[in-house]
Amino acid sequence: MTEEKDKYGKELDLAVRIVHMACSLCQKVQQRLISTASEQVLAKDDDSPVTIADWSVQAIVSWLLSEFLEGPNVCIVAEEDVQTLSKSDAAGLLAAVVNTVNECLVEAPKYGLQCPKKAPGTSKILEAISRCNSTGGPTGRHWVLDPVDGTLGFVRGDQYAVALALMEEGKLVLGVLGCPNYPMKKELLNYNHQSHQTMPKSPPPSDIWEKGCVMYARRGSAQAWMQPLIHGDSKFEWPNSARLIKVSPIDDPSLATFCEPVEKANSNHLFTAGLANSMGLKKQPIRVHSMVKYAAIARGDAEVFIKFARSGYKEKIWDHAAGVVIVEEAGGVVTDAGGRPLDFSRGLYLEGLDRGIIACSGPTLHDKIIGAVYASWDSSNL
Repeated sequence: MTEEKDKYGKELDLAVRIVHMACSLCQKVQQRLISTASEQVLAKDDDSPVTIADWSVQAIVSWLLSEFLEGPNVCIVAEEDVQTLSKSDAAGLLAAVVNTVNECLVEAPKYGLQCPKKAPGTSKILEAISRCNSTGGPTGRHWVLDPVDGTLGFVRGDQYAVALALMEEGKLVLGVLGCPNYPMKKELLNYNHQSHQTMPKSPPPSDIWEKGCVMYARRGSAQAWMQPLIHGDSKFEWPNSARLIKVSPIDDPSLATFCEPVEKANSNHLFTAGLANSMGLKKQPIRVHSMVKYAAIARGDAEVFIKFARSGYKEKIWDHAAGVVIVEEAGGVVTDAGGRPLDFSRGLYLEGLDRGIIACSGPTLHDKIIGAVYASWDSSNL
């Protein structure tokens, strides 16, 4: 029994420390982005933004997992590649990534990890980023990483997340979600309330829970935890003021708060608005960038996250993996619109997804939403 209880304990401990480091890196980069011209923001092929933080976090996570746990053969499914960084006109961008990574690695002892004896150079950092080329699947062990989930929120000084999960033989076994801008007062969570403000330049507040956290869970534990971010000269010491989080007990749709993506490009707001109306959801939706929506469900700040993608959009596993584990272990339910669990074993995408994704605070509310989806579907133009 003890062996089962401790299973993945080492992996979870390391993953939590790594995500804390990544959050610190992101906060510094975001502060610089907000205070200067955003020449460090590029557009990917699908026009979504990518920043120095995306590549730097991917390099940090890859390097640390390889160094302290998995060795050079670590398998990581991740969003970014090195094509842009490797172009001849990207020397300045690449230099900024290398500097950012090394600035972060120097702080490793603060998180209970050793920093490298010699700062990794350009080739080592490119190697670490490009090592994240696993395509997942039903066999073996794969880490699933979204280095900066919600880059649009990140560049606006709004919500974003660092998401890391571990998958073994096609099944998720742990998830860690860093939410550096997550406010402890839930009414400040809504995108409409953000006014694109980022961290104040004044010293951090004395209350360690004021803003920012790391949430984590191990599959089968029936527990999800939240730690505050490390501020100033503080050092990370396990369990780092961790506290249990649980989903909301609300199961009446008229009292429920629901989240949906900010971006209209990959989500059908019209359908979800009609669905919410048919269920009697009276509150205005909270529109939030990134997997912070899963964090809101897990912490009990919202009860429902509905996402129905527009036709042709395919959901990627790194956009959901960490959040799903945490919500489910906090007592919530996550399925597709047909009520089936999400299948992370079929490669880079959530293949076979029935229409959309529904995450909510418990089975009673979930059943009501599934029923409303079936009732609304024929009359929708999704």
